[in-house]
Amino acid sequence: MADSTRDAYGHALVELGACNDDLVVLEADLGKSTRSSWFHDAYPERYLEVGVAEQNMIAIAAGLASVGFVPYTNTLAIFASQRACNQVYTVVAYPNLHVVMVGTHCGLQPGGDGPTHQALNDIAIMRSIPNMVVLVPADAKETRAATLAAYSALGPVYLRLGRSEVPEIFDNLDFKIGAAQQLREGDDVTLVSTGSMTHQAIEAAKLLANRHIEARVLHIGTVKPLDEEAVLSAARHTRLIVTLEEHSIIGGLGGAVTELLSESVPARVLRIGVRDTFAESGRTDQLFEKYGLGVSAIVETVERGLTDGSFQC
Repeated sequence: MADSTRDAYGHALVELGACNDDLVVLEADLGKSTRSSWFHDAYPERYLEVGVAEQNMIAIAAGLASVGFVPYTNTLAIFASQRACNQVYTVVAYPNLHVVMVGTHCGLQPGGDGPTHQALNDIAIMRSIPNMVVLVPADAKETRAATLAAYSALGPVYLRLGRSEVPEIFDNLDFKIGAAQQLREGDDVTLVSTGSMTHQAIEAAKLLANRHIEARVLHIGTVKPLDEEAVLSAARHTRLIVTLEEHSIIGGLGGAVTELLSESVPARVLRIGVRDTFAESGRTDQLFEKYGLGVSAIVETVERGLTDGSFQC
């Protein structure tokens, strides 16, 4: 079974609105794409369409939050993190207001729309902002849980969602903001993944097992605050840490993990993600392969990391 995280979010938003009259939804002219239009169909009186004006949307949401509403803002991830960044920083995060900012079409998933729409540094931007919580769910079930949890969070929340369908990963999910999920045991390497890359990590771990390499899979549904103890434990018990994200290798999950380990547990870390470059237009699956996010590339990176003679275990 596969569903996109944006679809799961749309359903969860309607569910959340049924029992919370203080929930309001704001949209910047992309309701059909973000799936916020489903909330409009159910509760039009609590839906505000601001047009192509993301900065204004964030400022309006801040005002609503200051008088007791819980606003969920919606746009593409690149616009939420870049076009509206000053408003996010100054009028939401600085006063620590409870606004849930939802960014869809993350990473390479805009595909043919190309670099102007591909959000490859939104995690880096949002996690650098004080008071911000950054949620990056891996499948539909976790997206529902994250959407509901964001309502009860304190302060600003960034919820990063995808356009493409992703396979179901979780059977029994005990979602908690700030808690990682270990999905597979392993003593050789830990694949620390988030969002769409968690499915890639699981598939790569299966192939590695066939090559007698046991990979632990640690899913990070909350990039900030990071589950530090889970990451430190993985570094203490496996020979290599490999981070995986549909994002630049600079400043995102890879940055968060290496920052933590550099101060705490000496460990070798390899980062899988888009290198320091703009991507290009194309099908999402083609872009994953081109930029080294495919399963085969993950396996090759792990094998190289474990056999590199410069690394002493």
